[in-house]
Amino acid sequence: MLKRTTGKILPGKPYPLGANWDGNGVNFALFSQAAQQVELCLFDAKTHKITANYFLTEHTDQVWHIYLPNLKPGQLYGYRVHGPYKPEKGLRFNPNKLLIDPYARSIAGELKWHDSIFPYQVGDPSDPQLDLVANTEDSAPYMPKSQVIDSGFDWADDQKPDIDWHKTVIYELHVKGFTQLNPLLPKHLRGTYLGLAQPQVIEYFKKLGVTAIELLPVHYFLNDRHLIERGLTNYWGYNSINYFAPDPRYAKLDAVKEFKQMVQALHAAGLEVILDVVYNHTAEGNHLGPMLSFKGIDNAAYYRLVDGMPRYYMDYTGTGNTLNMMTPKVLQLVMDSLRYWIEEMHVDGFRFDLASALARELHDVDKLGAFFDIIHQDPVISQVKLIAEPWDVGEGGYQVGNFPVGWTEWNGKYRDCVRSFWKGDDGKLGELAYRLTGSSDLYQHNGRRPYASINFITAHDGFTLHDLVSYNDKHNIANGENNQDGDNHNLSWNMGKEGISRSDKINALRRKQKRNLMATLLLSQGVPMLTAGDEYGRTQQGNNNAYCQDNEISWFNWRTSQEKQQLFEFCQQLLTIRDKHPIFHQRHFFQGHAVRGSEAKDITWLGKSGEEMSDEEWQNPDTKYVGLHLHGQALKDVDGKGQPLTDTDFVVLLNADHKDIEFAMPNSLGNDYSWRVVFDTAYDNISRRLKNMRYHAGSLYLLQSRSFVLLEKAPVRKKAIKPRMLPLVVAD
Repeated sequence: MLKRTTGKILPGKPYPLGANWDGNGVNFALFSQAAQQVELCLFDAKTHKITANYFLTEHTDQVWHIYLPNLKPGQLYGYRVHGPYKPEKGLRFNPNKLLIDPYARSIAGELKWHDSIFPYQVGDPSDPQLDLVANTEDSAPYMPKSQVIDSGFDWADDQKPDIDWHKTVIYELHVKGFTQLNPLLPKHLRGTYLGLAQPQVIEYFKKLGVTAIELLPVHYFLNDRHLIERGLTNYWGYNSINYFAPDPRYAKLDAVKEFKQMVQALHAAGLEVILDVVYNHTAEGNHLGPMLSFKGIDNAAYYRLVDGMPRYYMDYTGTGNTLNMMTPKVLQLVMDSLRYWIEEMHVDGFRFDLASALARELHDVDKLGAFFDIIHQDPVISQVKLIAEPWDVGEGGYQVGNFPVGWTEWNGKYRDCVRSFWKGDDGKLGELAYRLTGSSDLYQHNGRRPYASINFITAHDGFTLHDLVSYNDKHNIANGENNQDGDNHNLSWNMGKEGISRSDKINALRRKQKRNLMATLLLSQGVPMLTAGDEYGRTQQGNNNAYCQDNEISWFNWRTSQEKQQLFEFCQQLLTIRDKHPIFHQRHFFQGHAVRGSEAKDITWLGKSGEEMSDEEWQNPDTKYVGLHLHGQALKDVDGKGQPLTDTDFVVLLNADHKDIEFAMPNSLGNDYSWRVVFDTAYDNISRRLKNMRYHAGSLYLLQSRSFVLLEKAPVRKKAIKPRMLPLVVAD
């Protein structure tokens, strides 16, 4: 016999949605416009067995609601929603399936895959009528349960760092993978939210010089059945089934509290927290997928269904379904989720997975769609960092450069161009000029700034930096898909040997190429994003789609070596330069002419003669070198007090050719100044002699093959190199 709560049952209120404890009891509210009846089930916190059930008799504005006195935080619950099972009409109600509350703030337990979780009689997937017969088996024993929480938390004097976009450096990591092998952490904290909150970890972030930690998805997600059956997991987490609950797999006891503790600790260190969010689809798949939440609550309201054939789902995401952003309650769900993570969990921004799918109102991507309109006018959401992955898998889904003001974008064109240039491909110089300077060709047309471009060379999806210079081809056999998964177009180069090499020459070139790519990324205009471990030579053994590898293929390997330490220190140096010199993180695009009365252009493109790059050099597809003279007195930016910003001058030299070049120093500074080398990627460690060299205007610098050199303006010294002389440089 089911137990009932003591005290009078009250009708409750239709708002707020979800289960909300007020200190005396819990108000439950669930949206479903097509349901005929909604049943609330309560479960024992220890056994997960049902203890009581209630039919919600109150129904206001398509929201079903009830108030139960004396219930407390920790109470487990779920819903059964009654209505017709008519898939051919887009209706898939099945009260035999226990459903997760879309607004649950916490979820207890993990899904246990079983045929009862599917709303239809499981059989031969090739049967065209398979999903039309309802499955009457109870799924509750195999389902995770929604959980009532006490949202109280002592945030003390928590202050959001509120770092300007142009000063932001993003570090993308996986909560578990980053700390799972960290020997400095107690074992019970490795792989957890609290692991990221530990002083040893925060010290690493600060020492490296990043400003924002971007977490791969932490919304409660599911492991796909086919992965479980192969002994794998959905490691990355792009399989959400709830948009409020932090995944408990990364917690010791209380995921909500421990997530907040992590944010609090990172904020105290001046670090922002950005979440990778997946509002474009859910874990329920297509018409043959399981019934876990939205599909059974109101299928037609939550999902995009095929026009004229509502039995099937529109799939702009490659996962089987797409959330229906044309439905007001779905828009409300997403906005409520975003506000919750901002106001209750104190996060500082979001990266939207497959964001083009959120913009589709009919078939076309509409950059002025309701989703963007609502965010733009929202006083809370519009004030945090908003990052779009500006593509999906549907027709016309590649929308790099087309998102509205207020949004930044993962710049996939930056990634491809920089990879291609350093690989030595022909005809990339013209585009590279745009990518180095903030991609004005993509973002200036609608008033956006250089920081609209999130620059990246690698991300979680694809090769690591080390693998990018070590493999020509993907090696994804461990994923169990016969190496058919993952992108085939990687713009990678193994330097002549696939994978591990014993050749000193190949390994030296790989080290140099990693430095070239890092220097390009961290000194380009725009916002750089580092993938965790790239600064430490992390490898995935050639796997460019390690989404299912919850093991050492994906985890950060903290074992140190001289090579790893040198790369880390080089990245440190680059980020210090970027932070110290505003010329490398400007708020405005270069003008290409004199600014604020300066006699010099803010940027001059140099040919190897030291003069402005000629049209012939620009147009020659074989030109694989370029120089930039950045004039520090010609910055357009102002400081916090409104005073003009100034900086020193720099010369940047890039040579992706296989041949060395004699590059003349520019003469625009006259004879009062010379140039000193800050770094030269041709060397693991540049010699003291090279550091102490000074180069007059017209002096020739030996720009070695496949190298990146940064020179800084310096006072003239007697030992400055005279014109037409080349330095004899020996690495330490």
